[in-house]
Amino acid sequence: MRLNRDGTIMKKVLIIIGSVRPKRVGPQIAEWLADLAAIRAEATFEIVDLKDWSLPMDDEPHQPKRLDCPDYAQSHTLDFSRLITSADGFILVSPQYNWGYPAALKNALDHLYYEWSGKPVGIVSYGARGGAKAAAQLREVVTGLGMTPVEPFPALALRGLDMDDDLHVAALGDKLDIARIQARRVARLRDAHAVFAAGLMAAQLEPAAHRLRLP
Repeated sequence: MRLNRDGTIMKKVLIIIGSVRPKRVGPQIAEWLADLAAIRAEATFEIVDLKDWSLPMDDEPHQPKRLDCPDYAQSHTLDFSRLITSADGFILVSPQYNWGYPAALKNALDHLYYEWSGKPVGIVSYGARGGAKAAAQLREVVTGLGMTPVEPFPALALRGLDMDDDLHVAALGDKLDIARIQARRVARLRDAHAVFAAGLMAAQLEPAAHRLRLP
């Protein structure tokens, strides 16, 4: 357990990588976000890769929302439940696939309910033209889970990057270099982290409200 300078418990935010494809840039984007987040003192940011979690589709006998006290049949669901319960907020890192987001991310969200509910969530999308359509769909789903979406939703446009070319994927580091990326985009990401951190503090002060008062 880590403490802030004022003695309060430091909030924990999970940065969740939503793509599980063999060739993907999600991990690099998540690490870049974690580096940006390191400048914030209000919370710790940890990366969770869904590729490391075996969550078979719909293998629980009951719908999570209908369980007054979650009683999961599968050990992997219980482990995932403990992980999500331990967090105070989330940042979802998602590619845009055919104007939507990955099935693996939807499956992970649908595996639980109360563990997500009442917590703030940021969305960072990416694709050839950004990922605004994927982010819009994700917003609907996380709202249905009782979460509080925190704007802005940065969308990274990776036009010209061939995701099936190892050399191009390796070059993503250059695209994510703060010194080389457009200043407007960096400012939006920094603003997102600032707003998200402020939202966590608001949630700490008013835990019963289950919503964030954003500027």
